[in-house]
Amino acid sequence: MSMLHMLRRDPSAVVAHFNHGIRESSDADAAFVEQLAATYQLPFVSKKENLGPGCSEAHARERRYNFLAKVCEEHQGQICTAHHLDDLIETIAINILRGTGWRGLVPFGNQEIHRPLIRLTKADIYRYAARHSLTFRHDASNTSDQYLRNRLRDRLASLEPEQKHRLLSLHAEQKTLKRYIDQILQSLLPANNTYQRSWFMSLDDPVAIEILRAGLGQVDLAATRPQLADFLLAIRTYPPHKKFNLPTGRLVTIKKDTFSPAKLMLK
Repeated sequence: MSMLHMLRRDPSAVVAHFNHGIRESSDADAAFVEQLAATYQLPFVSKKENLGPGCSEAHARERRYNFLAKVCEEHQGQICTAHHLDDLIETIAINILRGTGWRGLVPFGNQEIHRPLIRLTKADIYRYAARHSLTFRHDASNTSDQYLRNRLRDRLASLEPEQKHRLLSLHAEQKTLKRYIDQILQSLLPANNTYQRSWFMSLDDPVAIEILRAGLGQVDLAATRPQLADFLLAIRTYPPHKKFNLPTGRLVTIKKDTFSPAKLMLK
């Protein structure tokens, strides 16, 4: 609501609302947003999917961003979300706990999504809302102990604003390092997408896994860190012509000396 208030005079703004159909109050939330868009005289686009209370956060996020991407394409615009500094810090903490590796320190890395509130804390946003007498609806799931984010939120509440902004600076430095590492990785990938197995025999595991991640990205495949570790083990140990199962059920043949993620077969 605060972000919408900040953008209310932007003639190109479009209010996009995705109703997950998970909470009983979701229809009232959608009506609330639609009414506010009308008050600001802004176009309103919405979609409802009955994902149900058992839907995972990951699936809900996927469906939401699919919708936002379509609206963005139709209006030739840019997605804006209201993620703030506390969201960023919570996400980093969650990634660390889940063992996502160094890339987990660089969430919100999609350059196509604009986050105008990312330097503001949640307290800053509450103060903005109070100053402008903004009304908003409360999502009851934000206080449920069912979600790891909510349990972490209480533990991170003791961080001072200076500490949060220091973490934001470290996040910016890590983003720069990530871009540098990705540039190096792209320079290492073979033009024909065919890899020598011998390369991976002497490489340290973290380096080998990063090369595999980049190589799969070249053929529009994404893999988790455990999946990449399994792939690396297969490259090092599989006998010639044995096949390894990549994500989405596709197979790659590990030949005697080479393998190519670009030459895939359906399982």
